[in-house]
Amino acid sequence: MSVDNTFWEDRYTAAAASSSSVWSLEPNTWIASTIERLKPKTAVDLGAGEGRNALWLASLGWKVVAVDFSPAGLAIGRARGEHRRLEVQWVVADATTWVAPRPVDLVVMAYLQLPHNHFVSALHNSLASLVIGGRLVMIGHDVDNLTQGTGGPQDVSLLNSVEQLRAAVASAGVEIEIVECRQIRRTTADGSVAVDTILVARRR
Repeated sequence: MSVDNTFWEDRYTAAAASSSSVWSLEPNTWIASTIERLKPKTAVDLGAGEGRNALWLASLGWKVVAVDFSPAGLAIGRARGEHRRLEVQWVVADATTWVAPRPVDLVVMAYLQLPHNHFVSALHNSLASLVIGGRLVMIGHDVDNLTQGTGGPQDVSLLNSVEQLRAAVASAGVEIEIVECRQIRRTTADGSVAVDTILVARRR
């Protein structure tokens, strides 16, 4: 199973050529508020893109692996990390098939929008990558964003719901406790509203 990376390769290559950024340089606000009180250990940023969350984790002392299928995106993150003297392991791999070679304490998934069956595979891989007691922290565009929010994919097959996430966790094949799974609304930079789904899950 794999997902074509041409769209993202082109987008990240164009951003690098113009010295711009596809995403903000700061970590996702909800991800940061959820993780900031945890003791830094080992982490994976799955679907890392330009590495904004991975670099933030590294700045806190986490030992981080950033995984993405776009070499161009990871190259941007690597350059930023070198400039800031932050150590991150950058891995080009498909999130739908990659599993951490050694269990980790934290997996972050931020807006990894994939067709549902591919997303479930990535989610299962993330849960399988956790140590006992490890956490998955995930945020993505909710299906209700199509009609009640702004931004994000306009293809319903790339969007999640609370019910889908709960079902995907239940079918993971490992014992998982759902700490939090719900829909949230956030205000975007231009003042509009976006609808997301969040999940915090702990391996038992």
